[in-house]
Amino acid sequence: MTPDDLVLLALRQHAVRPTRVRRAVLAVLLRSPFALSGTEIEVQLRPLSDRITLYRTLCTFEQTGLIHRVVDHADTVRYAACSNPTARAATADHVHFKCTACRHIYCLNQVPVPAVELPSPYRVERSDYLLSGICAGCQEK
Repeated sequence: MTPDDLVLLALRQHAVRPTRVRRAVLAVLLRSPFALSGTEIEVQLRPLSDRITLYRTLCTFEQTGLIHRVVDHADTVRYAACSNPTARAATADHVHFKCTACRHIYCLNQVPVPAVELPSPYRVERSDYLLSGICAGCQEK
């Protein structure tokens, strides 16, 4: 299956109309080994899309479970394609790792977010688990 076929299949599986911009945004996210900010995605799409269309696309993708957001320690929102973009269920319940050298955020899909017991009356609505350190690529340098 080609990358373009995967993009089209993923959009179809999530009932998202495959416009040119949506195909391009998902392709950028699927190619990236780390989460990207909206600005980083925008730079790769120029001049194909304007900022408003991009953020509407990201919102649609997040609502349908194609991507998930990662918020880093500086409150910068980044986006990553879900590990199985053709699956209907979102899989954002994993640990993320931010490299303090290159500043990239990686999805550690194989590492689940640990369960945390909260006292009453707190209620978890979203769990983000972000670890920091040096990634394998930066350790080799």
